[in-house]
Parts: sequence; structure tokens; C-alpha cells
Amino acid sequence: MLSQISIHNFAIVRFLELDFSAGMTSITGETGAGKSIAIDALGLCLGNRADAASVRPGCDKAEVSARFSLSDVPAAQRWLEDNDLELDNECILRRIITTEGRSRAYINGNPVPLAQLKSLGQLLVGIHGQHAHHAMLKSEQQLALLDSYANHKFLQDAVLHAYQQVRQGEAELKRLTLSSNERLARRQLLQYQVQELDEFNLQADEFQQIESEHKRLANGSALLENCQHSLQLIQDSDDATIEHLLNKVIHLTEEISEFDPVLLNVSTMLNEALITIQESANELNHFQSKLELDPVYFSELEARLTQCMQLARKHLVMPEQLFAHHQTLSAELGNIDSDDLMLSELENELANKRAVYLQQAQKLNQSRCRYAKELEKLVCQSIRELNMPKAKFEIAVSFTDQTISALGCDSVEFQVTTNPGQPLQPLAKVASGGELSRIGLGIQVITAKKVATPTLIFDEVDVGISGSTAAVVGRMLRQLGQSTQVFCVTHLPQVAGNGHQHMFVDKTNKGGQTETVMRPLNPQQRITELARLLGGDTITENTLANAKELLQ
Repeated sequence: MLSQISIHNFAIVRFLELDFSAGMTSITGETGAGKSIAIDALGLCLGNRADAASVRPGCDKAEVSARFSLSDVPAAQRWLEDNDLELDNECILRRIITTEGRSRAYINGNPVPLAQLKSLGQLLVGIHGQHAHHAMLKSEQQLALLDSYANHKFLQDAVLHAYQQVRQGEAELKRLTLSSNERLARRQLLQYQVQELDEFNLQADEFQQIESEHKRLANGSALLENCQHSLQLIQDSDDATIEHLLNKVIHLTEEISEFDPVLLNVSTMLNEALITIQESANELNHFQSKLELDPVYFSELEARLTQCMQLARKHLVMPEQLFAHHQTLSAELGNIDSDDLMLSELENELANKRAVYLQQAQKLNQSRCRYAKELEKLVCQSIRELNMPKAKFEIAVSFTDQTISALGCDSVEFQVTTNPGQPLQPLAKVASGGELSRIGLGIQVITAKKVATPTLIFDEVDVGISGSTAAVVGRMLRQLGQSTQVFCVTHLPQVAGNGHQHMFVDKTNKGGQTETVMRPLNPQQRITELARLLGGDTITENTLANAKELLQ
């Protein structure tokens, strides 16, 4: 459950820190005082979208944090353990928003992406807003409410997986069943391109070898001339050669080393240098003997190099990529030729996948139909308690395999009649604003009991309700608070009086700056606040007496 919330510089809140208890907490205040600010701040901790405008004017950032006790929330504990974020038996969610619109999220002091904050938040808090009744008019929302009540996620996951398999099979089949003209045109183009490249028959790394050999032969005359000159300098010149001079130096150093042994090392190095010079001369002689300046071979080499570059330009690739491109085109042509053989097999596989999907969708449909009957009985009982004694409520679940979706093959429609003898019609066509509020509130309370969320927030969901009906709503929420922590933002004294504790929201002006504060009320302060809700600004003995009666 939510045990504490701390708010700094958020909207018109400068600083607010509140501790919460189990049971039902009523939140009231003057219109415009900011009763929903704490709920909005908690929403940020749960991963809601951040807005730079939510930072208090004159401040550079807003910060909100929420502390939860996890003693009775094993699902959240497992989530934290799976993500290596556990901290004893509690959880602290924190969010920081800057005036530039950037935000940072933390779980137990560890920075996390917003998606993780949302994932964990769904296990901790369920928020029912005042617009939920109108959203309930949409068929997809009605389906979501039924699934939430049924809590058959394993069936939904099975349908989703089967749906993904069908879509994957359809995509593969679509790829293979291109129009015959497109397939024929592509095959003809590939056949021409592959035949051309087959005839050229470029081998792996051949272009690099041709290019290197061409460069060597293009500079053959210079290579031969420099090689001959180098050999002359080393050993073939009539003048003094390097080998002759080095031999002379070796002779001289060997003579003088007899007088100083230190020079023996110099003599050794000179002999080694002579060996290296002689080996270099051998290499040059070998290179010169193999250097053939064949103009016919060079011409053939140049022609193949030119053709290779022309083909590369034609296929829009680099010359060194032409061999790999040839292999790719050959593989694609082979795939197209084999696609026809695969079509029949894929069609059979897709038919099997569709059969599996329909099987899972029918199981989900059966579960929805069963829980729809269960839910409609509870809703009928609830709305009769909410002063609609003649109303009938049914949930129509229709199965069709003509169109499939990730949610199954069902369409769900909430139907109601508020007057005896009138036929059932879609909820959007029949219910008035007040009736819609009562039906929606009944459904939300029922589904909240079924779904194991430790903290539930009802933000002015009692709009359009008053009198004795409001008293029933209050008792419903109080009863819900016996097993789940409940927060209820309300303007109805009959609802607020049912809270186990009561928070009051007020707006003050200090030093020309507006500030929202929230504080818990003691029993006497609760009576005064309920009297204000009952009678407005004028509080009389009668309204005080009525307020005391509400608390009793």
C-alpha cells in the first residue's frame, strides 16, 4: 500500500509530505484548491507523461516521490527481484522534472527508464478518473473491463501469440505471392544479370589481384631500370661497388682488431652487413629474371580490369563488391525459382496457424461469456443499490472469425434498460449522465475487488450522483477499503463521511504566491468540513448535526 508521498515544487505545491494509512481516505476541498494535485503527482511516480509546465513557477525542477509497503504485494516483490531493484520490504518511486521538460525516474534510488516505472506502477496503484464513465461507452473499453474482471491473462497471451504466428505466416505468404507480372519481370531481370556475371566469371578477390598486377606491369620499365641500377651499385659496376667497398672496410677492421679486441664486434657486424647485401643482390637478380614485360598479357589484363569496373558501375556497386553481388543475385534467383514450390507448403502452414488461433480465440470467448454472466449479475445488483431498482444490465459477447485481432474474435457491448418493458439497448444510447455515473461506478468497484491492486484511487468518479445514492456509493467504497487501500477525491459529504480518514486540501496566498496544502483532519475538523460540504459557506447547528450523523 501507499505509505507516504513527498512533493516538492510541483504545480502550486511548494512542499508537501503526507503519511497514509490503510482503509478509505477521503480527500475534499474547495473547488479549484487542487484536490487532484496529489493524485497527479502520484501519477508521475507511476510513469505518467511529464510536462515542464508542472514545475512550480520560479523553480528549476519539481520532485515527487512515493513510498510503498510491499508486505502484501508479492507480485511487486517478484518484479523488483527479477529486475535487481529490491529493497527490504518496501519500494520508493521518485521522479524529477526540469523546466526544460526533461525527466528522470528512479526505483529504490536506481535510475530506470520510464517503461520500468510504468510496469511496476501497474502492480501498485489503480487510478479510476472522472472520465472513465465516458470511456466506458467505447466497445474496446468494455472488452478491457470484462477481461480485467475475468483476469484470464493466460488465455489472452495464448491468443496474442497465435495471432502473431498468423500474421508472420501471412507476411511470408504475401512475399511469395507477388503478382505474376512482378515475379516474371524480376525473374527475367535476374536471369539476364546473373548470366552476364556468370560469363564474366569473376572469382573471389580476383579484382584486387588484377588491380595489383596491372599496377605492377604498368610500371614495369621503371621497375627493371631501377633494379638494374641497384645491382650495378651493389656488385656489377666497373667503379667501386658497395660490395667491394664493404670488403675493403672488413679487411681494414680485421687488421686493426689485432691491436684492440674491442674492434672484433665491429668486424662481425660488417660481415653480417656484407651477407645481407649479397642476399639483397640475389633477390634483385631473381626479381629481374622473372619480370616479364609482355605487352599482350598486359593488354588482356587491362581489358579485364576495365570490364570489371564497367560491370560494377552497371550494378551500382564498388568493383571489389562485384563478386559478392553476383552471389547475392544468384541466391535471389534461386529463391524465386523455389518460391513456387514453397507456396503450397506455406499455405498449409498458415491454415494450421489459423486453426490454432481460432481454437485459442474460442477458449477466450468461452471464458468471456462465462464471466460476462457473472459480471452482469453483480452490476445489476450494484446499480439497484445505487437507486436504479428497475434497471437491467446485460453484456453481449459476439464471436466472429471473419476478422481476427490480437484481442481475439469477440466484440463486447454493454446493454441496459432503465425502464420496465423497454428493450435492452447499447449503453451509449440509453443512459443519462447520472445513470452512466452509477453504472460506471458500480463496474469500477466490482472490477477493483477482483483485480489484486493494493491501492485504488477514485478521482471524482461520483460526479452526477447525490442524495441517498451518494450514501450507498460511500458505503461501497468504505467496504472496498476493508480489503484494499482506497483514496477518494470527492465533493459529496455522504461519500467523504464514510472514509476511515479524511484529508483536506486548501489554497493559501503567502507573500503574493499561491500555494496548495493538504492536511489530515481530526474528528472535530471532519465534522466542520462535512458541514461545509452540506451547507456551503454558512454552517449552522443543523448542518453540524447532519455532519455528526454522517460520521456515525
